[in-house]
Parts: sequence; structure tokens; C-alpha cells
Amino acid sequence: MDVTYPAAGVERAMKIQEVILKALSKQISWLAAAEIIGISDRSMRRWRERYQEYGYDGLFDRRLGRPSPKKVPLETVERVLLLYREKYYDFNVKHFHEKLVEEEGIELSYTWVKSALQMAGLVPKSRKRGKHRRRRERRPLPGMLLHVDGSKHVWLADGRRYDLITISDDATNEVYYARLVQEESTDTVLEALREVVRQHGVFCALYSDRASHFVYTP
Repeated sequence: MDVTYPAAGVERAMKIQEVILKALSKQISWLAAAEIIGISDRSMRRWRERYQEYGYDGLFDRRLGRPSPKKVPLETVERVLLLYREKYYDFNVKHFHEKLVEEEGIELSYTWVKSALQMAGLVPKSRKRGKHRRRRERRPLPGMLLHVDGSKHVWLADGRRYDLITISDDATNEVYYARLVQEESTDTVLEALREVVRQHGVFCALYSDRASHFVYTP
């Protein structure tokens, strides 16, 4: 019968194993590991024996169920970590895993090896991906949406900074207006819009950034 450990128990065990894996990889001493976890030296010795008996899964609370069938002997854990630290330190996880299987005779899953190296602090943990932002589709027809933008930069050789005001069409990306001004403001933007309407007609919608002259605060 498969056993599912409570989330709190799994989290606690993973944190403890992370400290012990650092000790196994010789990055910290067993005394330091005991201090970090908050137990005595004697308790740490008992934990290490328990870890050696049950393998990589050895620190889950046994009262909650049987050990994981995927446990790995302590000697194997130590060997994997030391091999990476002393011999394959410049390999990425994928190539290191291949070397373990092909040359060292250690057949462990890629996921296990990656997790062990990360928890031991020998390789960085993967960064969580941010939420994927779906790209907005362009409007189907010209004039449905215009973009107004102002960019401050040293555009000319005189070394002075100007604002470049541009207005473009969302559907075609055609630039309807582009002019350098001393400073982007309500007046300069309205002048740009008047010129666009005069040449291309009235548009349906306008998109702008959140510059102060586009926002009214009562």
C-alpha cells in the first residue's frame, strides 16, 4: 500500500536532508549539521545511522508509513556527491548523470541526481518560471487602435536631451507621427493627435503609458 506523507512532514524531512546532504558532501561538518538542525551530537549520530539504514528517504517519520521503495544507500549518496565535487565539478547535471551511468556504474535516475546535487548546494536550484503572458493579437484594421509614446534621449549631436513623440497604428505598425520636442506634455501630445486626425481621420482607441499628463487625479 502506497503511503502519502503530510505536506508538513515532507517539508521538514526535505529541509533536514538538505543539511545532511551538505554534510555528506563535506561542505559542512556533522557537528555543524547538528547545530543547524537543532539537535545534540548524540542525536545526530542516531539520525545518521537511521539515514544509513533507510537511505535517502530515511528521515521521514516511520510512524506514518513504510519507507520509500526508492531509497538509496548512504554510501551511494556520499559517493555521488564526492564524485561531483572532486571529479566532475565542471559538468552540468545531464552530463554528470551520463558519466555516473557509463563510467562509474551508478544507475540512478536523472531526477534523483539533480535533486541530491541541488539539496547539497553543489548546483543551483532551478528558478521558478513566471506566469506566461500571452501575446496580444494586433487589431484587424487600421485606425482601430493607435499607440502614443514618448522617449527621452540625446537624439542630436548637440548633446541635449529631447523627447521623441511617436504615434503608430496597432494593425499595421505604421508610424503616423514622429517629432522631437523639448518635453512630452499634454500640449505636445494633443498637437500630435490633431496632426494624425487631420491626415488620417478619427481613430477608435488610443493606448499610452501611465505618464502624469495622461492621468487625472481629482
